[in-house]
Amino acid sequence: MTTITPKSSYPSWVRELHSPPNPKTKSASSIRDPPGFSASSTGKRAQVSKTQPHKPPTPEETDILKVKKSWEVALAPAKQLPMNAIMMYMSGNSLQIFSIMMVFMLFKNPLQALMQTNAAFTKYETPRTKSKMWVVKAVYVLMNLVALGLGIWKVNGMGLLPTTRSDWLAWETQREPLERAVFTF
Repeated sequence: MTTITPKSSYPSWVRELHSPPNPKTKSASSIRDPPGFSASSTGKRAQVSKTQPHKPPTPEETDILKVKKSWEVALAPAKQLPMNAIMMYMSGNSLQIFSIMMVFMLFKNPLQALMQTNAAFTKYETPRTKSKMWVVKAVYVLMNLVALGLGIWKVNGMGLLPTTRSDWLAWETQREPLERAVFTF
C-alpha cells in the first residue's frame, strides 16, 4: 500500500524545482541584465537593440585581409625553422633511422611547398592584390630555401655530403711514387 505524502513534506529544493519562479518585482526589474544575456532565451520578448546591423566588408577591406592572410602563409615556414633546428640538433649526427627520417622530412616539406607556391596563394590573389603578391611569394620561397639550407647543414653534419678529397678518390688517378721501400730480413 502506497501512502501519498503531502506536498509540504518534500524538501524545499524539490518544491522550488517543481514550482514556477516568482514574477519579478518592480525593484528587481530595474536591475539591468548582465552583458551577453539574451531575454529571448528565457521566453521573454527581446528588447530592440540599439546596435547597427553588421555591414559586409568593402572590396578594399577584403583585399587588405587577403594580403594579411597571405603574409601569414608566407611567414609560416619561418616559424617552423627554430623547431626544425632544435629537432635536427637533438637527433644527433649518427646514421640512425630517426635522424634519417627527420632529414627526409626536412627536405620533403620545403620541396613540396616550393612546387605548390602558386597553389598556396591562389585563394588570396585578386586583380587588385596581384601586384603585392609577388613580394609575398618571394618571401615564401626564401623561407623554404632557408629550410632546405637547414637540411643541407644537417646532411653535411652527418657526413653524407661529399665535401672532402677522400670522397672523390674513385675519380682521381693514383699517384706514382718517386721511391719504393722494400723490407728485407
